[in-house]
Parts: sequence; C-alpha cells; structure tokens
Amino acid sequence: MKSFGIRTIRIAARWHLIESSPGAYDFRSLEGLLDAADANEVEVVLDVLHFGWPDHIDVLSMDFANHFAKFTCALSNYLTSRAVLTPFITPVNEISYVAWAGGEKGCISPFVVNRGDELKRNLVRAAIAASRVLLNEIPGVRLISPEPAIHIVGNPDIPGDEEEAAAYTAAQYQSWDMLSGALAPELGGRPEYLDLLGVNFYARNEWSHNGGPLSRNDHRFRAFRDILSEIWTRYRRQMFIAETGTEDEARSSWFRYVCDEVWAARSHGIPILGICLYPVLNHAGWDDDRHCYNGLFDYPSARGEREVYEPLAEELLDQQKRFAERSRANYDEHEHRSDLLLASPLELRVSASSASDESLRPPTTSLFLRGAAV
Repeated sequence: MKSFGIRTIRIAARWHLIESSPGAYDFRSLEGLLDAADANEVEVVLDVLHFGWPDHIDVLSMDFANHFAKFTCALSNYLTSRAVLTPFITPVNEISYVAWAGGEKGCISPFVVNRGDELKRNLVRAAIAASRVLLNEIPGVRLISPEPAIHIVGNPDIPGDEEEAAAYTAAQYQSWDMLSGALAPELGGRPEYLDLLGVNFYARNEWSHNGGPLSRNDHRFRAFRDILSEIWTRYRRQMFIAETGTEDEARSSWFRYVCDEVWAARSHGIPILGICLYPVLNHAGWDDDRHCYNGLFDYPSARGEREVYEPLAEELLDQQKRFAERSRANYDEHEHRSDLLLASPLELRVSASSASDESLRPPTTSLFLRGAAV
C-alpha cells in the first residue's frame, strides 16, 4: 500500500474475537494489525463495531448498549496503553444497513425480519453509549458515523410508487438524525455525537423502487455531487467517502467517477476530506463464496504473492496526482478567501489535528484503503 502513496487504512476491532468469553477481553487479534500498521508507518481509522458481536450478546436486548459501552471502554484503555494515535474512530458502522439487512430482511446477523426499526434504535443507543466513552477516554477523538448514501426512483405509472421511493430515500438520514438528537431524542442523541460523516457509495446505491439498479447513463441516476451537496446542506458536517468501489473491469472507471464527483463537490465548498477505496483485497462472496474481483490485490498465490489489478492501480496513482494539482491551483486562485478549509485531519497521513504552526494551505483530498472487516 505504501508503494501507492497510501498511509491510512480503515479497519475494525473484531468484537467477537476480542470478547469471546463474557467480560474477558483479548486484544491479540487487533494487536497484530496495529503492530503491522506501526511497523509500516500506516495510520489507522478504527471501527469499534463494523459487523458482528459475540455470540453471548443479544443485539436486540436492552442490555446491548451497556455491553458495548464496556467493550468500548476496554478498547479505549487498550489503545491508550499502547500510546496508539487513533483519533478517528467509528463507534458503529452503517447502522441503517445493518438494521435493514439484519433486522428487516434477515440476511445477516441477527437474521430477523420485520424488526428493522427496533434494531436501528438499539444500534443507535449503542453508538451513543460508545460515543460518551470515547469522548471521555481518548483526548481529541473524532467520531465517525458512516452510512450508505442512496437514491431511489419510483415508477410514475404505479400510483403512490414515487412517494414510497421518496420516503425510502429520506429514511437514509434516520440514523444520523437519531445520533444528533434531532429524531427520537429519548435515545440520548446529542449534536456532538454526529461529528465526521462517512458516506458509503457504490454503483448499486441507486435503484428503481421494486426494480433493479440504475446505470450511470440512466437519466434518473442522480449525480453523486448532488447527493453530497444535499448531505452537506442538511448537516453542515465535514465528511469523507468511507467506502466506494465496484467489481471486475468497472473498478477503475467507477473510482474515476467518484473522484471527479468529489472534486466537483469540493469546488463548491463542500468539505470532503478523503476517499476510502473498498476493499483492499479481493474476497469471497458473502452468500455464495464466489471470487469477487473488486479489490486492488487478488488472492495470494502459493508463495504468498498477490497480483495487483493494474487498471485500478494506475487510476489510483493518477488521481493522487490530479488531486494534488487541483488543490494547488485552487489555492493559488483563491489565496485570499477567508472561507478556505484549514489543514484537514484526513490527509495522506492521518494524525492529530492541526497545530498553530502548520500551514493553512487547504488540504488535498486523501486516498486511502479500507481493509475487509472479517
């Protein structure tokens, strides 16, 4: 990854491995990842909960938030004992998606149906409980809230279909609204719990209601820059693209599209601080074990070597140059504007917030990779 100029990764603390027995925390599974990151001077964006929890914990119980808060406290103590600089932490990843897939459709854990709202609210409670711990235990921590950005269109020939599609699209904001306290304030949300927004966006994130995905050449496909603008207008929070990618030969062209759209949004003053390419590695399909060709690196050979997907690698390197050139040009053109962004907390190296002696040159948007949360 360093050979591609990437010094930041996004990984998860795998709760089910760390607390395999109630109340006993074994951080060796995370320690190996952090040691490797330290040895290679790669900084970490850490998810406390990506997908999954220990078998002895019921995610739908009222005790779930307390269990998660205790785990978060143990994790915080472990990180500070290592003097690990991890100022960017996700309490709970993709609450909306887990609630839909695990609580509504039953295709991932906890494998229940028609309980999506119940699961969403419980995950929000857990995220709020973890946020309190992180803000108290880790000085200067920045809380990340990743959610999928979607756009759904209805069929005007079906009565009520467009209204249903619009309501479905608007529901993407519920988790963020709950975290901030704007919705369901009884859950304990507060504005400070909604800090950095992670926007997850894939080629399949736009579709026809009760139909299939929209292609980019479909006139109903909404430009990603417009989606980002809507999120910015609604929340006025800094954000980054927390996941993006696609499969097969479309990998490089999709990544180019996302980068172009991010730059277009940034040029209109939207503070997008980074792009996280997902995944680093090709992996097996979730439900069929097929070989998914969606990463930068393929499966390892018998000798442990991984083939690089060259078109995506070339696009990645080219986009880094383009963002650097565009940022320099933008700075020169608007040098005296007072509303320029200051040093970004998500540059090519993720480190502490900017100090008083750092340059006020606006940041280049960084490109970094996310490891698969196993």
